[in-house]
Amino acid sequence: MHKDQPIHHGSLEHLLPPSWKAQITAWLAEDTPSYDYAGFVVGEDLRSATLWGKSAGIIAGIPFFTEIFKQCGCEVEWLAKEGSYINRPKDGSGKTKVATVTGPARGLLLGERVGLNLLARCSGIATVSRDMLLSLRSAGYEGILAGTRKTTPGFRLVEKYGMLVGGADTHRMDLSSMIMLKDNHVWSRGSITDAVKAAKMVGGFALKIEVEVQNEAEADEAIAAGADIVMLDNFTGDDVKTAARSLREKWKGKREFLIEVSGGLREDNVFDYANNDIDIISTSSIHQGTPHVDFSLKIDQEKIAHGQT
Repeated sequence: MHKDQPIHHGSLEHLLPPSWKAQITAWLAEDTPSYDYAGFVVGEDLRSATLWGKSAGIIAGIPFFTEIFKQCGCEVEWLAKEGSYINRPKDGSGKTKVATVTGPARGLLLGERVGLNLLARCSGIATVSRDMLLSLRSAGYEGILAGTRKTTPGFRLVEKYGMLVGGADTHRMDLSSMIMLKDNHVWSRGSITDAVKAAKMVGGFALKIEVEVQNEAEADEAIAAGADIVMLDNFTGDDVKTAARSLREKWKGKREFLIEVSGGLREDNVFDYANNDIDIISTSSIHQGTPHVDFSLKIDQEKIAHGQT
């Protein structure tokens, strides 16, 4: 793995807000809103279960998975590290042992589906993010690969976390994280200049302002008005390269700004846009509709004797 990724600089779990465990409680409540009928059947005999990785990919979401089972009275012992790559084994089994979960049988089954859904989704995002980032690096692109705010309501924290594990930038976390003025904002206000001026009055020095533009003239207006970032939205690959080079040369020594490109970027076309006049490539393709990494949780056949863990 390249050393320019967040996971190499500390534990990503330490980013999580105080509210994250309450979200897990809500997910468990959604899955079992009243009686746990199947839990009645299995009871609370102490059992162990094996978490199997069944497809290749980056593992991501370990803190969430662990907390899900902690709230169900279980413990998780991990055999893989966050951000590590799970390969399909060569022994023909088609699966890799990733973790062991120990606890009451009912608790194992209460956490099973919530945990697997989360781990599969988060790992899928991390895998696609890592793959695109490494491809861009191999092509010589030195800038930032970022996601977008097109995330699943109620699941943004996990999806953004998966991007970080994969080495991508989360982009803004929410509407309060950065002031982004898109076409609808500009049209509603009347002009880019007036929109940026109004944003500066309330955002102060602490918030960056980004303006989405449709052509180079709009980019010039945004930069002149004091935008920190201009987003070249839905440009062609050739137009991006021409506009970015022109803006760099035109404003050199006059204004400091970043250039972002976005709009319809995917694995099969991103290289048409990648050049080092662009600071940020943002795309929802690394977190929207990404394939999941497949996991399963199987209870081991032998019971654990009381007092043995």
